[in-house]
Amino acid sequence: MGDIDYQQVEFAYTRPANLERSDPAHHPVIVVGAGPIGLSTALDLARQGIDVLLLDDDYRLSTGSRAICFAKRTLDIWDRLGVGQRMVDKGVSWSVGKVFFRDEEIWRFDLLPESGHRRPAFINLQQYYAEGYLQEAAAADERIEIRWRHRVHGLRAAADGVDLDVETPDGSYTLRANYLIACDGARSPVRKLMGLESRGRSFKDRFLIADIRMEADFPSERWFWFDPPFHPNQSVLLHRQPDNVWRVDFQLGWDADPVEEVKPERVLPRLRAVFGEAARFSLEWVSIYTFSCLRMERFRHGRVLFAGDAAHGVSPFGARGANSGVQDAENLAWKLALVLRGTAPDALLDTYASEREYAADENLLNSARATDFITPKSEISRLFRNTTLKLAKRHPFARTLVNSGRLSVPAVLRDSPLNTPDEDDYPGPLAPGAVALDAPLRVAGQDAWLLGMTGDRFTLLVAGALPASIEPSHLAPPGIALDVVEIHATPRAPSRPGIACAVDVLGLFARRYDATPGTCYLLRPDQHVAARWRRCRPDAVRRALQRAVALPVAETETLP
Repeated sequence: MGDIDYQQVEFAYTRPANLERSDPAHHPVIVVGAGPIGLSTALDLARQGIDVLLLDDDYRLSTGSRAICFAKRTLDIWDRLGVGQRMVDKGVSWSVGKVFFRDEEIWRFDLLPESGHRRPAFINLQQYYAEGYLQEAAAADERIEIRWRHRVHGLRAAADGVDLDVETPDGSYTLRANYLIACDGARSPVRKLMGLESRGRSFKDRFLIADIRMEADFPSERWFWFDPPFHPNQSVLLHRQPDNVWRVDFQLGWDADPVEEVKPERVLPRLRAVFGEAARFSLEWVSIYTFSCLRMERFRHGRVLFAGDAAHGVSPFGARGANSGVQDAENLAWKLALVLRGTAPDALLDTYASEREYAADENLLNSARATDFITPKSEISRLFRNTTLKLAKRHPFARTLVNSGRLSVPAVLRDSPLNTPDEDDYPGPLAPGAVALDAPLRVAGQDAWLLGMTGDRFTLLVAGALPASIEPSHLAPPGIALDVVEIHATPRAPSRPGIACAVDVLGLFARRYDATPGTCYLLRPDQHVAARWRRCRPDAVRRALQRAVALPVAETETLP
């Protein structure tokens, strides 16, 4: 597989079996769009035991490198989906960024300064590799069917399902789905068919992406220049990708001619100004882009749910687009699976919308602030920006104001109705709504990772042994699967059969979770903290699980 040229792969069109049928074939879930978000959504649903039909109007992977920066949280999700290691093996890992003002380095930062994490802060990987690896995993999953060159051109949503009209080279046919997930990109045909819009703010600036193949000994870091001598009054961003490919982003200004600026006679002098006349490189891909910060008002419309760029769009500064979309996928998959199985009420899907709309707003705010700093629109704004940059070299307070793109981090869903509020005091960041932190463990004498022992189902992490008086089967309401993982300071056997047991080899679990003996954390299937307690009480755990799946909570319930 390592020799595959993912820019040349073409997927075969398959004539649908029901082309001549008048009655539509039925599917539990149809996903539209086989990009990184659609593929991640399909893989996650399949892991939950749900059959998925994935439709795409193209027959190739994305052209050019496009999204290249994938964050640690995305890698953790892809680990759960079985493709994370492959992404890391191919990608360029990095955590250090440098900021330059004119010809001087003014600040450097490390996004993952401590050890004890399985994954790096970021990898750089061309989008076509990410899509290729996800597609191969999806094609190997018997619960996923992918149909290429199947374009949705009609849609009728009802209270009990969604009917789709699909065009193929052999004609049109109709499908019916319990639920439709639109992962069909920023121009979302599904959104247009429903008469919906994304609204927000457009930025009048143009940027040039030039991917070049070049052997160079620059470190694997993110370099961002404000007003460099080789591109005065504008900004430049440099990233390393696999295969000796380097991404260079040039700010051009709104008046730049997008037709002229992609011509080699315009691109090559800009690159030589950066790397010197003696540099030897070849152009791989060139593109001009503008962008907007916008989102749909609501991500759920009955049986139709929107994810990724179809639901929200941000500037590329901060790598918040694709990473946020993969988090949409992980948030939605487990909830939709529970609803389809009848274990959770339909209201659980409303929390997909509310939680991911909140995350989108956070991303939009950070993205807009970064763009305003990078591209000041007035002389006063430029003076503030340049003064801040000058001060940042020597004054830490000014560094907090420098914004070359606040890089992607997962949203903390503090106000989610699925959270159970704390009853005790805890230091640290892992309040209900936060994403669980990783830690190295030992399981049966083998190295393991905490996040590798969680996900797909609810998990109760216990610092030490689950009390002998507690029966694990009494912890969860009917139909809700719950894993119990004991984490001990020293090796020992599980307290009873059916409970996983691990050793906190470096004490990082205890430190990161403030896990004094007896402390418990309830994690959702998407590895967000749902609740935590200083001691395990079955009634409290059961109520927290009910709340976490949007079931009515009986506060006075007694357990067997």
